[in-house]
Amino acid sequence: MSRWSVSVQAEGDRPVTLDEVVALADAVAPLDGIASGVGTPAYGAQIVIEALHADAAVEAALSAFADAARAAGLPDWPATRAEVVSEDDIAADPMWFDDPALPDPGSGDPALGG
Repeated sequence: MSRWSVSVQAEGDRPVTLDEVVALADAVAPLDGIASGVGTPAYGAQIVIEALHADAAVEAALSAFADAARAAGLPDWPATRAEVVSEDDIAADPMWFDDPALPDPGSGDPALGG
């Protein structure tokens, strides 16, 4: 089983409020998630899913995202985008760590797992 980072977005017909995004953030927090969408006609989340392959991760994420949106009291808008990347791919790709503003994950800093 691998861990997958899945980003999902749902689009609708009105701007999403800060309170709604905060409620979604609370609902996806148990999935190591973050939420977005304030002031846009869409809301989204990036969550972590354990699955055997990318397709299974997306399927599980869509279900978890819909559950979180319902729990947050958000409108039942259709998911219009889903993107997935494995945490193994993130760790293996130095591009993810090339931002000089971010600390080096191999620095030995215990807060970074090193």
